[in-house]
Amino acid sequence: MGFQDLFNDCILGFCDYETPKIIVVKNRTLGIIYRGVQFLVITYFIWYVFISQKAYQESETRPQSSVHTQMRGTAMLGENVLDMVEYVRPSEGGDVISVILRREVTHNQTLGVCAEHYSVPNASCTKHSDCVEGDVDFAGNGRRTGRCVPYYNHTFKTCEIMTWCPIESFAAVSEPALQEAINFTVFIKNTIHFSKFKVLRSNIKPKSMRYLRHCTYNEVTDPYCPVFRLGYIAQQARENFKELCKTGGVIGVFINWKCDFDLDPYDCIPTYSFRRLNLNKNSPLPGYDFRFAKYYHRDGKEFRTLIKAYGIRLDVIVHGHAGKFTLIPTIINMVTAMTSVGICSIICDWVLLTFIDKNEVYSQKKFDEVSTEDAVSSIPMTTTGLTITPYGSNHSDLSEGVAL
Repeated sequence: MGFQDLFNDCILGFCDYETPKIIVVKNRTLGIIYRGVQFLVITYFIWYVFISQKAYQESETRPQSSVHTQMRGTAMLGENVLDMVEYVRPSEGGDVISVILRREVTHNQTLGVCAEHYSVPNASCTKHSDCVEGDVDFAGNGRRTGRCVPYYNHTFKTCEIMTWCPIESFAAVSEPALQEAINFTVFIKNTIHFSKFKVLRSNIKPKSMRYLRHCTYNEVTDPYCPVFRLGYIAQQARENFKELCKTGGVIGVFINWKCDFDLDPYDCIPTYSFRRLNLNKNSPLPGYDFRFAKYYHRDGKEFRTLIKAYGIRLDVIVHGHAGKFTLIPTIINMVTAMTSVGICSIICDWVLLTFIDKNEVYSQKKFDEVSTEDAVSSIPMTTTGLTITPYGSNHSDLSEGVAL
């Protein structure tokens, strides 16, 4: 092959135009494959793309949202009355609120020196030289003074530290769990703004809020009552409330807004789901706890009460998705659907050329090369004027009688 032939095949061939040729292949197997693939493609676009995913709509998936939470309930712990100021941190919060279900309390701590807890590494000692003055063990409770002292009323000794005394590990008192908290309620107010469609929605009725004083959430009867019992939340998250009282836990409250603004925007009501977010009780560090202190003065000296609290932390997470009919995505997806139907012909051509066409009869019928010179030479020339020559159809039949 010379350079001229190579140039014509590779370079000039790029400018050739290809046009499809229609051939009817009367093969039942191939016909079933063709119609089957067509059915799958059309079903996919009609059912999944247009009906399920609503591809004819313009959507918004990141709306603006605000959350306000408030806990309600009163319980007795021994002879003490506890209200939300005692057992809620913070008492009124945003998208995170914690409820104390059990406490370990260290009373009357004051700044001073006392023995380090024996469980701290290298805390045990027999003489002063075993304790280096100024050392701080981050697993311990304070700074070492360099003295080896008796461990409170015991015979063994540990290093003395400067800290809040007595230390929590020695003097903490565990209180009973707040079982009555199962009937406490949390009010979750959520407002969401779909700025693209200029729609503002809330999970409570806009006109009156009196009904919120006496209702609790029910998906069927009270969908506009975002007041949830803690027992209901634990049940929906598939958690045992008694276990949560012992170790605590983090539960996610998911508010899901899925709105179709082709309908009335006021018909858009959120749905709620609940799921535990932290590790379960079989993990090395289960549950959820935190510490805080209450400070006071007595006889001119500062004291504090240290509280280690176990409870439920509620994380409110809002998801929003809204859609509305617009012309542009509808046209784009309809064109995509019609173009995708062409995949059926490509698949069937591949099956025919690869598995059925044994003697290349179909290849000879399907592929023709026509040049400009061939087209000109096929036109009859007359001297009297324009002659119209009728042409037969190029629509060919390949029946099963042809040996393929």
